[in-house]
Amino acid sequence: MALDRFFRRRRPQPQGGGDLPDLWTQCPQCKQGLYNRDLEANSFVCPKCGHHFRLDAGQRLDVLLDEGTFEQQSGRVRPTDPLEFRDIEAYPERLARAQKKTGRPDAILTGRGTIHGLPVTVAAMDFAFSGGSMGSVVGEEIARAAEAAAVAGTPFVLVAASGGARMQESALSLMQMAKTTVALEGLAARGLPYISILSDPTTGGVTASFATIADVIVAEPGALIGFAGPRVIQQTIRQHLPEGFQRAEFLLAHGMVDDVVDRREHRAYLARLLGVLTRQEVSA
Repeated sequence: MALDRFFRRRRPQPQGGGDLPDLWTQCPQCKQGLYNRDLEANSFVCPKCGHHFRLDAGQRLDVLLDEGTFEQQSGRVRPTDPLEFRDIEAYPERLARAQKKTGRPDAILTGRGTIHGLPVTVAAMDFAFSGGSMGSVVGEEIARAAEAAAVAGTPFVLVAASGGARMQESALSLMQMAKTTVALEGLAARGLPYISILSDPTTGGVTASFATIADVIVAEPGALIGFAGPRVIQQTIRQHLPEGFQRAEFLLAHGMVDDVVDRREHRAYLARLLGVLTRQEVSA
């Protein structure tokens, strides 16, 4: 062995294989290193600056519902490829990758549970699944959840997180705007409250339909909410947009949403609100 090879500095090798879990996450806003267990205990909100990390659908319902009360209702409907759509890859291949990544058939999770003891029907969109895009399955599951809430006589709480309609399903995706809206009318007919929580981002056809027709519309701090993105709008009108345009606080100031609520307060906030709307006692 040559001497230069013998004395050459070697890079340290990871011990125990490459499957060790990451323990820290850097906040994209304040750049602070956050211990993952502390971040989870804080509802995935940065304790330094208040930045709200994006959640998958399962994490979202863990934050909203009383522990151990969630009963899943979605998951039996699976997406198909009726248009045989292909862009840079076939649509079934894109679906398979998203399903493997998230462990669910599409970008929605629905079911029932309790919030401070009050029974509710819930739906949470999953941005990790193809950008939370709304296709036929998302529309069908939301419609079924709304109908189930109407039958059970429970309030309906939906958390939106979406880039809009799913282009691979074309007009079939756009049809879900009308479908979900009609299904939600059944709640109003029975005097049952519907509350929508807009998370980052909520855009496109989701914003233009079921996400913004609730009795009460709540947004998370800093969430991007709108139909088209600010860059598209600025390029179209060729004017400089106001500071904070399409962010939750801007929309609150202009009457688009009813409140902006820190995620750590969502469960208690919803319990108080639903208690008033349903005239029921809510456990502490």
